[in-house]
Amino acid sequence: MSERRMLGGLSTQVGRLAREIAKFGVVGGAGVFVNLAVFNLVRSVTELPVVRASIVATVAATCFNYVGYRYFTYRDRDKQRRTKELSLFLLFSAIGLIIENGVLYTATYGFGWDSSLASNVFKFLGIGIGTLFRFWSYRTWVFRTLPAREAVERAEAFLSEAQPARTARRTAEQPIRK
Repeated sequence: MSERRMLGGLSTQVGRLAREIAKFGVVGGAGVFVNLAVFNLVRSVTELPVVRASIVATVAATCFNYVGYRYFTYRDRDKQRRTKELSLFLLFSAIGLIIENGVLYTATYGFGWDSSLASNVFKFLGIGIGTLFRFWSYRTWVFRTLPAREAVERAEAFLSEAQPARTARRTAEQPIRK
């Protein structure tokens, strides 16, 4: 494999990952807004303890995010096993919920930091840590790449590079006609 082709393939993969991260970030950013808005709304209009209010907000954001990930970020991924996809999404979201709210729980009940500002800071920090886990798990297990897509892309790249060589060979083999 030529160095040029390897670099081209690496560049394509990096570009694809960058687009995926950007799309994930757009949906996730909107989800963070939903999460924090619901969290602060629940805290202001109910008597729920801070972590329970956070769990309600995380569940609302998870529902919002699933729609965004399925129909925007990962719309080109395998859609054949929706029940399995949704089950895995909920499983990994629940783990993310535990990570996210574990940070808030530790700050609130472990250190006594229960002001509105502290709750929002640690909620946001928990969202960030949970997001790293969610990105890895969603792209690895939930919204899987179709296996044929990568093979087709590699074959097309190989054929497009082989085409000029074949054309040059044919031209050299053809007799000169006068």
